Amino acid sequence: MTMSARISQSAFDGSRLRVILLLDLYEGAQEQFLEAYEHMRNKVASVPGHISDQLCQSIENPSQWLITSEWESALPFLAWVNSEEHIAIVRPMHSCVRDTRSMRYSVLRETHPERPLTPEAARAGLQTAARVGAGVTRHALTFTVKPGSESKVAEILANYETPETRIDGVTRLHRTSLFMHGNRVVRAVEVEGDLLATLCHVARQPQVQAVEEAINSHLEQDRDLSDSDSARVFFTRAALPAMQHVVAGRPEPARLRRHMLYYPAVTGRGLELARFLAHQDEAAANDPDGPVYASTVFQRDDIVARMIDVTGDVDLDLDPAAALGIKGPGKAAELERLLDGAAIGVEGSLDSERTLHRLLAHADMMPVTDRSSADS
Repeated sequence: MTMSARISQSAFDGSRLRVILLLDLYEGAQEQFLEAYEHMRNKVASVPGHISDQLCQSIENPSQWLITSEWESALPFLAWVNSEEHIAIVRPMHSCVRDTRSMRYSVLRETHPERPLTPEAARAGLQTAARVGAGVTRHALTFTVKPGSESKVAEILANYETPETRIDGVTRLHRTSLFMHGNRVVRAVEVEGDLLATLCHVARQPQVQAVEEAINSHLEQDRDLSDSDSARVFFTRAALPAMQHVVAGRPEPARLRRHMLYYPAVTGRGLELARFLAHQDEAAANDPDGPVYASTVFQRDDIVARMIDVTGDVDLDLDPAAALGIKGPGKAAELERLLDGAAIGVEGSLDSERTLHRLLAHADMMPVTDRSSADS
């Protein structure tokens, strides 16, 4: 399990996960919702990693409902919630729900007064230590555009008026960083407060709506953001979960440069590759001379991306292994085993400095825009 206090986000600590879904139903939709839930719970009961779930209704407001579920860890839940099966199963619920909010928590402590446990048993499946951080979380989306439209899409995404970033006294969008690798787009955001409230607020801004409308015809996956079901499916499929965020154990440099590195995995090895990079970054956080100050590993299926903030005056080419997250004996060979080098134009062994330079050049995604709120 993860122990480092420098990790503020992690799906790899092995602790049990509690998922809370708050729902506000349309008037008269309760019975239809119950039928849809019965179908869903029968399906989710057989999903590997699922432990239990409960459906609750408010004793004060009959339109307010709560679904809470427990999972062996974050990994099986993320695999399930981002799957095509999940999209299909929850679709009948959408017409019943006016508003929803999802929250995910690692289990840190629990009490069993009716059955005292040994200290070892009491700690089993629990997050070992409280994570600390600045209260800002990182999230990402990824999607592809039609081949040949890359330059037009980059122009659209780079040139728009910055939307209002403060939603309320506690919720705001701190930063948006957007990158491209071939026809793949990755958009990362840093949010303080509620993610869904932030995304909904930003999506309502006229300048953002204009940009989204302008790129619609260039997307490989059709979508209609004016239709709630189409939008929900698109964003579910585009979700690129943050698997770990770690910050180095040294003072933050005065100036940082942001990069996004793209690591397409060998088929079926995406999670293993993400875990490998996360462990590497956790170890590198203790290096006082390392070029990487902060790192976030994102992963979905066989798509792995790693966003790094590096000291402003550091040339990544001087230490490509550290920049790629593979510093140390045998680490290049481990990456070689997990990486689909052909997908980014780098084939062959990673046993030479020259090959590492080529890999870094190909993995480093093209920056499109990087915007921070005025008070960040």
